[in-house]
Amino acid sequence: MISIRPAIASDVSAMISLIKELALYEKAPEQVINSETEMLKDGFDNQPLFNAFVAEKENKIIGAAICFIAYSTWKGKYIYLDDLIVTASERKTGAGTLLFEAVLNFAKSIKANQLRWHVLDWNDSAISFYKKYPCTFDKEWITCKIEKDNL
Repeated sequence: MISIRPAIASDVSAMISLIKELALYEKAPEQVINSETEMLKDGFDNQPLFNAFVAEKENKIIGAAICFIAYSTWKGKYIYLDDLIVTASERKTGAGTLLFEAVLNFAKSIKANQLRWHVLDWNDSAISFYKKYPCTFDKEWITCKIEKDNL
């Protein structure tokens, strides 16, 4: 039995482990610079910067969805899903669907006008997962970023 609930501060260690597992899967483990300390401060203080949901099975965290409220001049309030992670041994158990639906329900509960996320173009299993939903894969927009050292 898999249960979904909002993350609490004591879940951060497991969430960081999942993030590192995802980074390894995405062939970029060296790019994870976040820490438990930062995640605790950023997500569980008086003004949290993100929301998170965790998937539990037999009292063990097997997945997490990390999102935040953002704003678009065109769309207004929306939810950005930064990561949806299910540990490798628990994929295809329904945990990802339950986590994604928790984020969808959160978006509905705050009357968001959109849910956005990114998926790597080579991640066929994730793309197949998202195709189960009425989403658009946008080929027009290119993700741009400036890393910390260049700020």
